[in-house]
Amino acid sequence: MGTHAIKVPDLGEGIAEVELVAWRVQPGDTVAEDQVLADVMTDKATVEIPSPVAGRVLALGGEVGQQLAVGAELIRIDVEAQGEAVQVPAAPARAPAPAPAAATASATSAPAVRTPPSAGKPLAAPAVRHRAAVLGIDLQQVPGSAAEGRILHEDLDAWLLRKQGAQAPSPPRYAERNDEEAVPVTGVRRRIAQRMQDAMRRIPHFTYVEEVDVTELELLRARLNERWGSERAHLTLLPLLVRAIVLAVLRFPQVNARFDDETGVLTRHGAVHAGIATQTAVGLMVPVLRHAEARDPWSSATEIARLAEAARAGRATRDELSGSTITVTSLGALGGIASTPIINAPEVAIVGVNRIVQRPVMKDGAVVARRMMNLSSSFDHRVVDGQLAAEFVQAVRASLECPALLFVE
Repeated sequence: MGTHAIKVPDLGEGIAEVELVAWRVQPGDTVAEDQVLADVMTDKATVEIPSPVAGRVLALGGEVGQQLAVGAELIRIDVEAQGEAVQVPAAPARAPAPAPAAATASATSAPAVRTPPSAGKPLAAPAVRHRAAVLGIDLQQVPGSAAEGRILHEDLDAWLLRKQGAQAPSPPRYAERNDEEAVPVTGVRRRIAQRMQDAMRRIPHFTYVEEVDVTELELLRARLNERWGSERAHLTLLPLLVRAIVLAVLRFPQVNARFDDETGVLTRHGAVHAGIATQTAVGLMVPVLRHAEARDPWSSATEIARLAEAARAGRATRDELSGSTITVTSLGALGGIASTPIINAPEVAIVGVNRIVQRPVMKDGAVVARRMMNLSSSFDHRVVDGQLAAEFVQAVRASLECPALLFVE
């Protein structure tokens, strides 16, 4: 009998380590050639590692949540024929969504990082699979509510409630509780925590809040949707705000930039690649609306909707989740009065949208009802001065308050 040691793959792009987010096998399990052994994560993309050989699992190279260096031993498999240690070759990373499989690798060739056929296999992100395993839930029994039947954390919660049913009586309304739950911060949630911590530690933030009268903008948006709703994408506030940002950065290119604080170089971008912060079941992701400067509001609306759906379904690719030059973040109706958004490093600016409320406003000496909204925008004070930031936000405000300006330059 021989042994194959499968090592952590080199995924390119200068990646030195990955996070182990899920094991698909355990010591003693018999595995088939091309069976998925583990899920690893780099940045925001998850990669499934298949076995190049059939055999029995001897040992695992780490625990879920552990950081493993590229080239480190991932798993050891006992096989029938003697073989050399195998390292999975470089392959494009992908988002954590199953996709059609490539051709099956032979036992004598190096394995490719890919997704096996999904037939008969429940669709779920690695974090959902891990939680289901911890809770002892058979995913085959859980109906998925997302696209293509993908199982979300909410589906696990619903399944548990249905299973418990009358078996778990409701606790007394005023009963004391002493239960605790230790929740490991792994996968995307860990990446978000690391990025937010790093951004706050390295970037001197300052936030500028300005109110905007969006009464005319909302009236125009409603008219445009009524006129073009059956022929073009439905317009929300976001594509109109992105257009206002595009026009503003023509005058203030300093905010549409990325700052390398190790080399001290600020790169101003002509292209506006707008990051659209999107909440998903596994945490906040930022898919990128590329070349917003070349899009009309309907084109932007279509692409924003597509990117948001891909991110929430776990299908967004690495390219769709990287390369933004300025970010927009919004909590919609939950947007509150003001916020202090954290910059999406290495960018130098982020524009936050707060909720729209109707309230009385003095206009031309009279009290009138207007639809008002605050923009809460944060900037990197190392390269963006307060006056420049204020002038940029005022330029955005001017376009939103006179929406005809969004369609002329």
